[in-house]
Amino acid sequence: MAAHKVRRLRKGAATTAAAALAVAALSASQAPGATGAPDTLQASTGMNAPAPEASADGDATANATGNSPYYTDLPPLDSPAPSPSAVIGTPVSRGEGEAGIPATVLDAYKKAEAELRATKPGCNLPWQLLAAIGKVESGQARGGNVTADGTTIGRIIGPQLDGNGFALIKDTDHGVYDGNSSYDQAIGPMQFIPSTWAWAGRDGNGDGKADPNNVYDAALAAGHYLCRAGWDLSRDGDLHSAILSYNNSTDYLNLVLNWVEYYRKGTHSVPDGSGGVPAHRSDDGLPRTSAPVGPHPAGPKPGKPAKPGKPAKPTNPPKGTPSPDPTTPGSPSPEPTPPTGTPTPSDTVDHLVSPDLDGTELTATAGDAFDRRIGARAVTKSGGSVAKIRVRFTITGDTDTTFTGGEKVATIATDTKGVALAPELRAGEKTGTFKITSTVVGHPVKGVDYTATVTARPADKLVRTDATALTATPGGEFAGQVKVKATYRGAPAAKVGATATLVKSPDSAAASIAGPYFKDANGLPVRTLTGLTTDADGMLTLPKLYADLFSGTYLLRVTTPGGGSVTVELKVAVATTASASPSPSPSASS
Repeated sequence: MAAHKVRRLRKGAATTAAAALAVAALSASQAPGATGAPDTLQASTGMNAPAPEASADGDATANATGNSPYYTDLPPLDSPAPSPSAVIGTPVSRGEGEAGIPATVLDAYKKAEAELRATKPGCNLPWQLLAAIGKVESGQARGGNVTADGTTIGRIIGPQLDGNGFALIKDTDHGVYDGNSSYDQAIGPMQFIPSTWAWAGRDGNGDGKADPNNVYDAALAAGHYLCRAGWDLSRDGDLHSAILSYNNSTDYLNLVLNWVEYYRKGTHSVPDGSGGVPAHRSDDGLPRTSAPVGPHPAGPKPGKPAKPGKPAKPTNPPKGTPSPDPTTPGSPSPEPTPPTGTPTPSDTVDHLVSPDLDGTELTATAGDAFDRRIGARAVTKSGGSVAKIRVRFTITGDTDTTFTGGEKVATIATDTKGVALAPELRAGEKTGTFKITSTVVGHPVKGVDYTATVTARPADKLVRTDATALTATPGGEFAGQVKVKATYRGAPAAKVGATATLVKSPDSAAASIAGPYFKDANGLPVRTLTGLTTDADGMLTLPKLYADLFSGTYLLRVTTPGGGSVTVELKVAVATTASASPSPSPSASS
């Protein structure tokens, strides 16, 4: 697939500022609904980045990427090429190749969209937005260079954010993710900085861990990040705010909108590893400071702490071996080694235990909050408590139960007693049992799991609201429909499930094989209806009833969880007709 290229500026106009203006102008000319160039432009390299602000999860971070550099290649133009005087720079690729997205990467975007549609339906996240961001951040994971489970082959790492042409973000992860114990670097196919990933990370492929180098995990995390703050991405204003929160640059906003519009016009999957990698970056021409990539990329040598503000010296590769640039997104780099020297607080954690004496099982009625909050206490081998470490709680299983705010993942720091309390759990409408797992972020130790059960909403009483007799002729239709009201402890029982059955006899719960019936979607007779639900006032109106050819008296029984039950009598009889008039007496014969 041909890489999309932008023509270099003429000599004398190749400064970084001019490049930014050129990309902005071309982006604005293609952006959906664009009416002109933006009033102000911010350097897309991360210089003069805004001060960190509190995120929706309570962590402080400037944005998802720390305003890291990104690829600036534009999608092919669908309209005739503009005249040279209209814009500076022209996309070279004009075929359909750019519309191809590596199969695993495309699958990750679509799965993330599907999950967000279920957990945050008001966000209206389109997968094309994830694809657009994945394109400009990493060239779709370096052209789909991923394993079968979606993990990138080699890490994708941006330049270190040391203030040298970029934002200044000092190390927040002890080099665990980016291999740099002095400064942070954006990581993975969606280019999260470690401090953001610590709370935004998600498990998108169901392997029990959140890995920024896995495209399923990264895509789901990006989706949740873009859907925070109650944004509705079907609205232009919210869409623009979400994109700018990912990388605070007007150039970036216009570029991403271009790719969103392009992918919405049609795309297809291509084999993993066959995608092209973009050629131009927003930091072209800027100096890049190499990050440590030696045997111990995450920290100093044992017993000798590194001096603050100085990265470890990089290890030279053997002669004759190509040395990839570790500061360029899309370049493979070695896997990180955990930091050596003084252990962090999370390194001292041996396992998690439940701080709750009530055990690890809890229940709630559909739609209600669980009666208690779950938690985890971080302890050492000797049983001591560990404060200020992050514990991640994850709801797993087939359930629509969420934490407060509609999230299925919550990351909480332990207090001085080593305890992290998860947000309140609120049961959804789906009944059944599921689990909530707890893990220490960045440190694999035994966690504590909870088992939660959601039970159906109860109704202890059902009454028919209409006393009119229900009758029909053989083969006919009953006049009127059965209406009942459900209550629980005297109050209307809303959203209560109910079952309606044409029973064999007053003492039997089994369905009859003859007599009145309902109709299914195909018009076929059914004598048991499930999945019925009362409305907000506890009312339920059953579908129409029909009679077969057998006359008689039949029973319809409606039941609900909690003991509510009502039985309705149905009669099928031949219609009576008026008696015939007596015939005249025959006349007497003569």
